[in-house]
Amino acid sequence: MRVGIVHRVPDAAESTDHPPHATRRQVDAVLFDFHGTLAQVEDPVAWVIAAAEACGAELDRGRATVLADRLVTAGRAGGPLPHRVPPHLAEHWAARDLYEHSHRAAYTGLAATVNSDVEGMADALYDRLLGPEGWLPYADTEPTLRTLHEAGIKVGVVSNIGFDIRPHFAAWGLHELVTAFVLSYEVGRCKPDPAIFLRACEMVGSEPARTLMVGDTPADAGAVKAGCAALVLPAAEPGRSNGLSATLALAGCPS
Repeated sequence: MRVGIVHRVPDAAESTDHPPHATRRQVDAVLFDFHGTLAQVEDPVAWVIAAAEACGAELDRGRATVLADRLVTAGRAGGPLPHRVPPHLAEHWAARDLYEHSHRAAYTGLAATVNSDVEGMADALYDRLLGPEGWLPYADTEPTLRTLHEAGIKVGVVSNIGFDIRPHFAAWGLHELVTAFVLSYEVGRCKPDPAIFLRACEMVGSEPARTLMVGDTPADAGAVKAGCAALVLPAAEPGRSNGLSATLALAGCPS
């Protein structure tokens, strides 16, 4: 698995207050991106079938597969960026990670460009995002967060998103492992703006120079401009391992 370290983590002995032989962890806090780093949206076909069922409709797998392909191409939250954003959705698209109403309007609007013949489908598809059943944590998410927590290293979740993901972590039994959630629509800043990373450091109580940001996109690497270290990992399929355990060695705690 390819791992990109964008900016170095300080050595354990790098401190005027600690002699070189002293044992000291490298960082005081680790910040994680949400989508593509800690969790992944459910399989597109399962997403479409579940949304249709919520509308009282039943789709066979063949029809659901065709519909899923069209919806992902049109633009799915948590999926690839749309090939084209219709002009009437442009304003909401630009503000989708800053306002809840724009996030919903952008993605339901994109879904509505695909004819499903199921009444209420666009809203049902979006509503799958709002609950934990529409996502799967990666296999190494829980052990990585728990190891950091038990080592006394603060954990923050920093996400460009237009809805609250705290209920997801609560449902997965992970909420107690996270010190702070820094969500773009709540703080008014989006990655890669250094301001969102500085806000996250403040919320977890860590200096940027002793904070590691872990994500899967160049936007996450924007933490470097805030003075943090950054680790970029490739996203993986839902429920699989994506190499998060590499965080533990960089943070200076046992894996």
